[in-house]
Amino acid sequence: MPSNGYIGRFAPSPSGPLHFGSIVTALGSYLQARQRKGKWLVRIEDIDTQRTVNGADKIILHQLENLGLFWDDEVVYQSQRIPLYESALERLNKSGLTFPCACTRKEIAESPYSCTCRNGIAKGKTGRSIRIKTDDRDISFNDKLQGSYSQSLHTEVGDFVIKRADGQFAYHLAVVVDDAEQSITDIVRGADLIDSTPRQIYLQKLLESATPHYTHLPVVIDKYGNKLSKASTAKADYIDNPAETLTKALVFLGQSPEKHLSNASVQEILQWAINNWTLKNISQIREITLD
Repeated sequence: MPSNGYIGRFAPSPSGPLHFGSIVTALGSYLQARQRKGKWLVRIEDIDTQRTVNGADKIILHQLENLGLFWDDEVVYQSQRIPLYESALERLNKSGLTFPCACTRKEIAESPYSCTCRNGIAKGKTGRSIRIKTDDRDISFNDKLQGSYSQSLHTEVGDFVIKRADGQFAYHLAVVVDDAEQSITDIVRGADLIDSTPRQIYLQKLLESATPHYTHLPVVIDKYGNKLSKASTAKADYIDNPAETLTKALVFLGQSPEKHLSNASVQEILQWAINNWTLKNISQIREITLD
């Protein structure tokens, strides 16, 4: 472990190769860790088997290597960590913090907070998913880029699912268990996930896990206002010019790479970026259109 104890992570889902938006997130996470002389881990979040594309994990790791973003320690796969999630769920069940839910998405679509299964499943119905009980406390945190953020889970989110009706564990529980087990101290990720952070902090408290520091970077969107997706980025499975891609990502993150880096190697660009990296130059706007 590094002397300062910093441990960051990049956790892509293997639903396809990395696109420019996910490269921006990977680079920001990497630079924050390296400047702090900390560890940078890679976790493949393949808990959702319906979205997992065979071989996408290998493409992602190859892309990171081409960009010079080399990770510390062994790559972790969520699909190999089911017993950890089962154990966490059992703890929550024993504490009386969960309840089975028979509601379908259609039944709660108009009012996501109207689930009445907390008081008992209606006669003739069967519990399909498992929800966590929320309370009326506000969950607040100070994001290193976005500033103070607060959310009332009970009124804004409601009792949310931690194990889905198809038997798969929900992202919120899995990511909390993984971050705790890997001793993650700092999470740098896209701002599209900031609204879900209070749910994860709430689970951290219930499971008596430490809460990491959070930094939510701007999300790359296209000219139509849509977030870039792996499915919509046809040429994302390769990076023709890694140095150019890194430079473009640095510009997006407000880092103003020097002109001489236009002819520099990947290693030279990354070293400059580590030496000059600062969150102060990054826009607090949560979505930025890619030129």
